[in-house]
Amino acid sequence: MHSGNALIDPYKVFEKIALAPGMRVADLGCGRTGHFVFSASRVVGATGVVYAVEIVKNILESIKNRVRSEGYDNVQAVWSDIELVGKAPIAAESLDACFLVNVMFLVKDKLSALKEGTRLLHKGGYLVVTDWARKLGALGPPTELMVDQEALKATAREAGLEFSGDCSVGDYHYCLIFKKL
Repeated sequence: MHSGNALIDPYKVFEKIALAPGMRVADLGCGRTGHFVFSASRVVGATGVVYAVEIVKNILESIKNRVRSEGYDNVQAVWSDIELVGKAPIAAESLDACFLVNVMFLVKDKLSALKEGTRLLHKGGYLVVTDWARKLGALGPPTELMVDQEALKATAREAGLEFSGDCSVGDYHYCLIFKKL
């Protein structure tokens, strides 16, 4: 079990969206640890694909190194800016799920980031947003950068997503699940 599971348990999310072997997913803004990337890799298995999407090149290099050293053959590292719709070199409507984990408080253009995720999903695919609900000591963004859940739901509707439900992932984060219409 990864120590990050104490803050966010990805397996609760995977269970909620019925992530299964053979599925194709992307973690948009995967971060240095690839917390959802490597957990999803184990669930989707050898017949599935996990795209680890990141804009910071040295972070992406860390992901690539772990992929090579630990044999995650179903993980593909992708350099892209998720705020530019159409930029990620992943086929449109090819994914079962997209994850945005601790990313929305960082992006300036939230609508574009959600639209890029929506573009990648097939009809009925899930876009999952997990972000900070409150700080834990020095961890987490300043309160003014935390993303309001209701505002996020409204922006997701603009991006062509329907709110499907939420999921308890820990004490310091919320998790909203959207479905592509």
